[in-house]
Amino acid sequence: MSATKKLAVLSAAFAFMAASTGGALAQKKYDTGATDTEIKIGNIMPYSGPASAYGIIGKTEAAYFKKINDAGGINGRKINFVSYDDAYSPPKTVEQARKLVESDEVLFIFNSLGTPPNSAIQKYMNAKKVPQLFVATGATKWNDPKDFPWTMGWQPNYQSETQIYAKYILKNMPNAKIAVLYQNDDYGKDYLKGLKDGLGAKGASMIVVEESYETSEPTIDSHIVKMKSTGADVFINITTPKFAAQAIKKNAEIGWKPTHFLNNVSASVGSVLKPAGYENAQDIISAAYLKDASDKQWDNDAGMKEFYAFMAKDFPEGDKLDGGTVVGFGVAQTLVQVLKQCGDNLTRENVMKQAASLKDFRTEVLLPGIKINTGPTDFAPISQLQLMKFKGDKWELFGDVISADANG
Repeated sequence: MSATKKLAVLSAAFAFMAASTGGALAQKKYDTGATDTEIKIGNIMPYSGPASAYGIIGKTEAAYFKKINDAGGINGRKINFVSYDDAYSPPKTVEQARKLVESDEVLFIFNSLGTPPNSAIQKYMNAKKVPQLFVATGATKWNDPKDFPWTMGWQPNYQSETQIYAKYILKNMPNAKIAVLYQNDDYGKDYLKGLKDGLGAKGASMIVVEESYETSEPTIDSHIVKMKSTGADVFINITTPKFAAQAIKKNAEIGWKPTHFLNNVSASVGSVLKPAGYENAQDIISAAYLKDASDKQWDNDAGMKEFYAFMAKDFPEGDKLDGGTVVGFGVAQTLVQVLKQCGDNLTRENVMKQAASLKDFRTEVLLPGIKINTGPTDFAPISQLQLMKFKGDKWELFGDVISADANG
């Protein structure tokens, strides 16, 4: 082969290689916060303040992402998880969100906690077109892809949960006199609306008292005393962990024994029922979508074995009996699935697209029969729950898995 021909062949080969490399490079798409080696994720948690019991969720997520990084990351990229404290104070949340988006330049904000804090940043996040993904609150408003295409929830929504309680009450206690205690903010009002919708026309006569409290109150004891005085025989407890434990203790102290419904967000054995005293928590009813790490029935369950191994090896300082650790593990696994689906297209738009393309996905800490499904017009990943009753030192599931869709 002549020198000229050799040169021509080499030139063609180099041109082909360049074109191939160019093609490969062209396929990689990044927005701020993503590179060949890193995915930067923001998070805001109440590590201090009235809702600090939930801080364990952020700590669990940090430990899980470290485990993923130690195993090589996602598609070769390491997760850089930047988590700030907002003390469950909406003005502080706004400050931290701006810092994450504008200074830290994260790709998106993930699983920030609380209804009032997330409400405070929802318009900002959507105006900036930065995903506010898998928020740690069950408010119904996170499922609004038309008006807020950059915000998505994860857990079942609050209204579905209280509608399920309402159905149970109507069927089993049609003459109930209901006392409701709720936190005076979007979170509490969302739950209350679900209860009233579920009770329908009978709600007005069945609910004998609606007591609201502020998170700034040191104790809710006076509210409990007032509710007992109405003669109510059903207590709907819409509170965050600190106040839930107080309510359970106070009920026992004053000898008020209504049928007690406790919202799922405070159903943690480790952070609520144990501090309140197991003897005071007997027969409380709640609803679940996740397996309970304190329940022996899951000891040989493959998914929970994975969770226990993670807690022992990667997060030994965490309390596996705290429901927050199971939440953190499950939602972190869901995010890893979304990022895997993103491949090399790590744009904010594609992150939302993949989050809205989950089909029958299961993190194995979900109860059997519960699956995660999303779509372009469905930003409610989990919409199933099962009722449970507290017996001894653990929750016992009863009845069937109920789909929220069937509950309006």
